[in-house]
This record gives sequence, C-alpha cells and structure tokens, in this order.
Amino acid sequence: MSTQTALITNDDGILSPGLAALAGLADRSGLTTVVAAPASEASGTSAGLTAAEDRRQVAVRQRSLEGLDVPGYAVAGHPGLIALLAAQGAFGGRPDVVLSGVNRGANVGRAVLHSGTVGAALTAGINGIRALAVSLDVGMRAPEEHHWETAVEVAGTVLKLLWELPPGSVLNLNVPNVPVGRLGPLRRASLAEHGTVQSRVRHLDGGGLELVTVEVEGEIEAGSDVALLAQGCPTVTPLCSVAEDAGVVLPLD
Repeated sequence: MSTQTALITNDDGILSPGLAALAGLADRSGLTTVVAAPASEASGTSAGLTAAEDRRQVAVRQRSLEGLDVPGYAVAGHPGLIALLAAQGAFGGRPDVVLSGVNRGANVGRAVLHSGTVGAALTAGINGIRALAVSLDVGMRAPEEHHWETAVEVAGTVLKLLWELPPGSVLNLNVPNVPVGRLGPLRRASLAEHGTVQSRVRHLDGGGLELVTVEVEGEIEAGSDVALLAQGCPTVTPLCSVAEDAGVVLPLD
C-alpha cells in the first residue's frame, strides 16, 4: 500500500511557526509531507487565486523549514491558489489531504468565508481532496505564549476523523490558546452568525477607507463555535463548499 501524502499550507506565510508545527504533525503521522505556503502573509484572501507575478506566472522557490526534513516551497500566491496548484500535482503529485494552518487567530462563524486558511481547505475540497483548516484562538491582544503544540495535539485527533470521511470533506478546527491540560472536550460546533470580533469601516482623511477589527458584545448562539471556544473547548465544524441551492424556487420557465 502506498504512503498517503499531505500538502501543508497556510495564510500566515512560510515563516510561521504554526505552519512548521502542522507540518511536523503530518510528518510524525507517517504522511509523505510537502510544504507549500505563501512567501509573505496572505490573510483574508479567502479562496483567491491571485498570483504575485505578471502574466499570471507564479514564482516558486525552495525553502527549508527549521527542524523538518520535508520539501518546502515559498509561493508568490495566495493559499487558495496553492491548494489548486497542489490538486493539479504541482508540488510532486496530487495530495491525499491538505492541512491548512496553524493559523494565528481563530476562524469562526460565517466570517470563515474570508479566511485564507479556510479558503485553501475549501479549494482542496471542491477538487475532491480531504482538507483540514486549523486555527489557534489567540484573541485580539498579543498573548504571552502561542500554544502551537495544543493545536497540533487536537489536530492529530481530528485528522483521524477526517480519514473516515469521503474525499472532498472539509473540517474547520479551532483550538483555545491554552496548555493541553486545560482544554475542554472536543466539540462539534455550528458556525456562529456573528462573532465577538467583527470588521468596521473607518473613513480616512483624503477619502480612503480602512477596515478595522473591533470586539463586540452581545448574545452568542449556544452550541456555536464562538460560544464553545469561549468555554475552553476546541471546536470542529464540517464545511460545505460551493454548491447550488436546490431549495430556492425561481419564477422562470
């Protein structure tokens, strides 16, 4: 039986410690592991297919990851593009699974639509590849410590669940930024309609606009990813990628 292969990507960039942590998990799990991540940060790019070179050419440079003996590539493009390229065999063959993260910050609620971390996973999913997006809930204020090892510990458990699902399945995992011993139980969660962190528009002098992130208060839906994370529980949410809505009736012939 051939070894299963994993493509590791993210939207925080090739130098992110969360990326190295997730690649380490794949390598220790016996997967043939390849890392391909943006050469620079690409947060908030959703499933965008933007390349950073003219004429839609994509610059790719080999890049080693400290402490890991796996192939690594810094890609001048967004994570959605990287996942699409991987599905076409660009990094040594089509992967059996795409692992995206570990993202610095939670990806929760309907705002996952805008996440580059989740966008890579959804792109893999619509191409028939199992995918897992992993995020560490560090909050808006810089924490004293990033518990990457906690996110990886939970991701290992969720990866085993993912293998039991059909190809093309996508899971979104969020993990509290605490030591493993302080974690609550892993819970399946719904997507919150609104999170505790939202974007607001700020008008700038000269007529420009800026999106700023603010914390908001209000009731949180019970059982949602936002609510369960606040209780100290890692959350996993199966995501459905783009599909037609058969329930909508249109007055057309």
